[in-house]
Amino acid sequence: MAKKRRKSTKKPTKKQLAQRKMMQLAAAKARQLIKDPELKAYYQSKAGPGQNAFNMALQDAYHSPEIQHIKLEEATVVVTAKNKFRVAEVEVRVLDSAGVILEKGNAVLGRNGIDWYYKIANLAEAERIVAVAVDIPGNETVADLLLAG
Repeated sequence: MAKKRRKSTKKPTKKQLAQRKMMQLAAAKARQLIKDPELKAYYQSKAGPGQNAFNMALQDAYHSPEIQHIKLEEATVVVTAKNKFRVAEVEVRVLDSAGVILEKGNAVLGRNGIDWYYKIANLAEAERIVAVAVDIPGNETVADLLLAG
């Protein structure tokens, strides 16, 4: 037998407060996500025993997608982006040395389901490539690739 836990008398740390805030935001996003019947069905299909659509939507809303790799193959940018559930889109921006956007557009998902491809129209002035991966709840992850000029 053990004593019943009581509410802590210690003040929460800044890290604890930040995690609580993150969880509150994720829960609010998850509640919005499962209002859509198609998304609710999607998340329910991902649920295991003892889990439900809300649990899955909460996990998705809490975690941002991960950009594992960006590479340039000739004039095509290849972005490897993963998420526990699904990466909704990847936007690629091509910038010059002054940071001005030369072009931008959405990459196309490859057959393997994790590589996204974007064909650059004019590679000559490009100095930097920025990739933005977005998941279903709208979490974004940004990564960039500096081109040796």
